[in-house]
Amino acid sequence: MWKPLEPGSSPVDWCEGNYSISPDIAEFMNTFSNVVFLLLPPVLMHLFKDYGRFVNPAIHIIWFLLMVVGLSSAYFHATLSLIGQLLDELAILWVYMAGLCLFFPRRYFPNVFRNNRKLFSMFVVLPTLIATGLAIVHPVANAFALMCLAIPAFGFMIIELRRTKSMRVYRLGVRCGAVWVLAVACWLNDRLFCDTWMNLNFPYLHALWHLLIFIASYTAAVLFAYFAVAEEKPQQSAVLKYWPKNDFELGIPYVTIKCYIRADNNTNI
Repeated sequence: MWKPLEPGSSPVDWCEGNYSISPDIAEFMNTFSNVVFLLLPPVLMHLFKDYGRFVNPAIHIIWFLLMVVGLSSAYFHATLSLIGQLLDELAILWVYMAGLCLFFPRRYFPNVFRNNRKLFSMFVVLPTLIATGLAIVHPVANAFALMCLAIPAFGFMIIELRRTKSMRVYRLGVRCGAVWVLAVACWLNDRLFCDTWMNLNFPYLHALWHLLIFIASYTAAVLFAYFAVAEEKPQQSAVLKYWPKNDFELGIPYVTIKCYIRADNNTNI
């Protein structure tokens, strides 16, 4: 029963040499590259405080789950244990679930949900629980299945980008898509062409995948948070900004809210 906890019990082994840098960490660079999952989400929680107050406080679940992904991935690559692999992949699955519950456009809800997001979210959680069980039974297929889940997410992002009138939002969407494509290319090259990259003395493409997929993932969450305002809180207006300088579009994007509240014949913005 303890075998899944043993180092090296996972059938998955990435291109980076095991214990080549540290005698205590199986894949040092793949482990260390997850630090971005731990450092940036607390910043995003702070930047999205107005969004959580005026639109949906559940946005912070996304940032918390990204931290769980980082911790799980770091544990997996440090030990290459089967339980680490499952924790890593299940954390990603639940990030997808949370994003679907929060951001799936109401206009695409089946009639059975009567435009009720809580009811829709309950329906989404059920297949996620089933998929969690299947992931434990067939862990080898998890990585490819999770990769495929990103395709419909980016499909919806493209649809929403075509609807937006903000060129700033559109540019961020293009950058998000480009980073995602580059991330997938790194993942596939590390998985399929390891010998080539080993001969080039650069077996660290999976570490680059961690950095790139985090950027693509949190950027997609920012974009969907922006799109969700029009459907969830139409009386408010979403504004895409960047930190630390708003005019530097390669900074950290976030969404803030302009609140239009009419009281005593005065409008406060």
